[in-house]
Amino acid sequence: MSGQFQPGLENVIASETDISFLDVDHEEIVLRGYDLIKLAKSASYLDIISLLLDCHLPSEAERSTLEHNLKNEYGLPQNVISILQHLPKKTHMMDALRTGISSLSGYEEELDDRSKQANYRKSIRLLAKVPQIVANSYRAIMNLELVEPRNDLTYSGNFLYMITGQLPTEIEAKVFDQSLIVYSEHEMPNSTFAARVIASTQADIIGALTGSVASLKGTLHGGANEAVMKMLLEADSEDEVEPLILSKLLRKERIMGFGHRVYMKKPDPRAVLMKEALEPLAASKNQKSLYNMCVIGEEVMKREKGLYPNLDYYAAPVYYLLGIPIDLFTPVFLAARTVGVCAHVMEQHENNRLFRPRVQYNGPRGLQI
Repeated sequence: MSGQFQPGLENVIASETDISFLDVDHEEIVLRGYDLIKLAKSASYLDIISLLLDCHLPSEAERSTLEHNLKNEYGLPQNVISILQHLPKKTHMMDALRTGISSLSGYEEELDDRSKQANYRKSIRLLAKVPQIVANSYRAIMNLELVEPRNDLTYSGNFLYMITGQLPTEIEAKVFDQSLIVYSEHEMPNSTFAARVIASTQADIIGALTGSVASLKGTLHGGANEAVMKMLLEADSEDEVEPLILSKLLRKERIMGFGHRVYMKKPDPRAVLMKEALEPLAASKNQKSLYNMCVIGEEVMKREKGLYPNLDYYAAPVYYLLGIPIDLFTPVFLAARTVGVCAHVMEQHENNRLFRPRVQYNGPRGLQI
């Protein structure tokens, strides 16, 4: 058998794609030819949806039509809401999200249509409904009043409103929209690869997204933003950050929010953008100390371990200041990434080959009964 074993498939090319590419040498994340960071500074999340699903940035009329189509699909079936309300109170929020998404399959009339047009329509429906599931699954489990979507708000503004129950300010809406953009697509992380593997069997797009949620729940993929915020709250003040991190390093504990399988010893461009967004957001809420704490932590980790922050490190305090519960940090990540996953599933279905790798066998041979 030809081929060389690569643990974790590191640096193994698994697919050809026109969607995105991490150009580490030039510190650029490419989305269909555009620099993701430049897009996050000048475009909206709606533009990213159009870019990833329609393969081009929208005109003003196309953006308006897209927003209209999304809002038309906001509603959740009552039985799906009932399922969320009947989940045990100890349910992990990613499990609630996975269950909610999976339950949509019974209401999808085009479920078994793998055509590009049908997959596009299903992607729009998922993008409309996943934020509702994120927000109201949390509210149901916490015994809070469910919130209806508001058509008078932007797509991202409505998402944040449904989570917090408060109308977002201009800076809150802008920063949250930017966060959705930088989380939207990142080439071939485990959750996207899982979705493509599932889609390669000709499984439907809802099933593939459900598998993606299961992958992102794993602590080696998702959850880092939650762990970062818990550490910052553990530190409590600027003076406590460095001693806390040094003590954790001494105990050989992993400091979440630093390092990345692809970027390795280079900065994550998305983290740089979220750091820039965090400073004015923190100032607007008289929480400059939180920004300073993050900077101190960054400096300590660079000095002690030569590691740079990844997106989760600075997204965590951003989400905290936006009023998003820590338990929802990873579900929000998945909601933002839904468009990227859908784009990959569409691409997989259009030019499909079943994933079927081999193994390097290290077990015994020739055993006798």
